[in-house]
Amino acid sequence: MKKDMIGLDGEKRDEMIGKVLVTKDLVSYQDGAVVSRTLIDKSVGTVTVFSFDKGEGLSEHTAPYDAMVEIIDGEAEITIAGKKNLVRAGEMLIMPANQPHALRGVKAFKMMLIMIRA
Repeated sequence: MKKDMIGLDGEKRDEMIGKVLVTKDLVSYQDGAVVSRTLIDKSVGTVTVFSFDKGEGLSEHTAPYDAMVEIIDGEAEITIAGKKNLVRAGEMLIMPANQPHALRGVKAFKMMLIMIRA
């Protein structure tokens, strides 16, 4: 990752529960940065919303569990085991466990990452 990931404090998790929220409004774009906000962090899994400026991304890595990415704004190139996938707002992709994957913003984009650790 080129830039540090910035965690947002904003509303506390408990203040978000039971409210209708607009997913793409939970994180803002920042020039040259990746921004993240964890919505749920449990031993069984996490739900995190990210924003990436154009050209920003996450370098190739692996995870021991499947992870689902839903693009909620913009457009990303997600590479899994060398295969490039163009994923746009309203589309999702499941990244399989133990397969190298990377993400890069073709345009500035926001995504929700859901990882279940089981």
